[in-house]
Amino acid sequence: MPPRSAIVLEARKSPVQARSAASVDAILEATVQVLLLVGKDRLTTTRVASRAGVSVGTLYQYFPNKSALLQAALSRHLDQITDTVERVCQEQRGGTPRQMVTALITTFLEAKIGDAKTSVALYSVSSDVDGAKIAQQKGMRSNKAIAQMLETASEPLTNDPQLIASVLQGAMAGVSRRMLESGAAEKQFETLGRELIFAACVYLDACAASASVEGGREGLIHSAPAQR
Repeated sequence: MPPRSAIVLEARKSPVQARSAASVDAILEATVQVLLLVGKDRLTTTRVASRAGVSVGTLYQYFPNKSALLQAALSRHLDQITDTVERVCQEQRGGTPRQMVTALITTFLEAKIGDAKTSVALYSVSSDVDGAKIAQQKGMRSNKAIAQMLETASEPLTNDPQLIASVLQGAMAGVSRRMLESGAAEKQFETLGRELIFAACVYLDACAASASVEGGREGLIHSAPAQR
């Protein structure tokens, strides 16, 4: 017989049918609502099931315990943000670096800060449900999407697109976290968002200009007359 812990943590059922998917969506939405109402310590599967309008037995068909429930809710939240990043990156292909980064940052912050209370509540449970691993997985998806977008820039970038994507991700994550932790995300959104876009544009301008700068330096070295 397998260990009890292995049984408890194993998902019992996947939402393969439309009706099942609807039930899972309702349960995860209810999880967020209960988390906002009573906090993670008082959140229970019974409360979530009641809020979702399903039986506890139905909830347990998909989520064996509270941890699995919270982990799924966090994963879904990060999936939504990642989907948004992938979509804007696809839409911005072929644009200038400035156009790309302005659209990327604006869309990312809107997705992250649009419902600041939900973001804060879900991140508060992150350390309890291996949130770092989930965030890393979603981050890899975002990095790939951003890098692929940058490869199509109308102004060639000399730095490795994945490196640039990582720098941009770090900046966006840092600023958004600062907003959320300050408790005044909505008030700071416009100001910090504008400053982040400015910094990112300057960085990309430098990446785009570096090739011509290096080329110019080489030209000056070879054409300059000898100095006495």
